[in-house]
Amino acid sequence: MSTTTIRLTDELKRRIARAAEQSGTTAHAFILEAIADKADRVERRAEFHATAEDRLARLAASGRSVGWKDMRGYLLERAHGKAPAKPKARKT
Repeated sequence: MSTTTIRLTDELKRRIARAAEQSGTTAHAFILEAIADKADRVERRAEFHATAEDRLARLAASGRSVGWKDMRGYLLERAHGKAPAKPKARKT
């Protein structure tokens, strides 16, 4: 495990101490969790964008998509516990 030094303003240090106490943990553990949470969010966002870009590229290459009206109806039926047939993609 490596060591990293960070500089905190006095106010931020107090806020962290209060928040850690309220969470029932140490300031050190609170900071580690906050850093891990932030890293997770950034990684998930990057994965989301990569997936979206891939899907857009496949959509553009095929020229086929499901219209919003069809998809909305399908999703509404699913939300109501039904098992509708998946809508078919068509050339746009």
